[in-house]
Amino acid sequence: MSQSIVSKLKKIRDLLAPLQVPVYHHRKPAPDKVARYIVWAEDGANQFAGNNRITEQAISGTIDLYTHAEYDPLVDAVQAALNTGEHVIWSLESIEYEDETALIHWQWVFSVS
Repeated sequence: MSQSIVSKLKKIRDLLAPLQVPVYHHRKPAPDKVARYIVWAEDGANQFAGNNRITEQAISGTIDLYTHAEYDPLVDAVQAALNTGEHVIWSLESIEYEDETALIHWQWVFSVS
């Protein structure tokens, strides 16, 4: 394989880190602690085999932005950051309003190889 899983995941971490908002991997903060944040997590892989071994692997996952702002410019910043990622593909999966937290929840699906 060309790169380790860890190095592929660090690509996503490194794309999100400069966004000047708290970024969490796999876990959400306590709702009363942070009102605008990103949570991302890997959840699977697409694998390609040859000669009885895995020759390439793309890791997939989700990126979730939680915000109170109706037209939050961070949405565009997330997409711009993802567009700069080498070997990263993504799509906007859903936008929902969460009654319990009064947060708007944006979700992207990504794949990184």
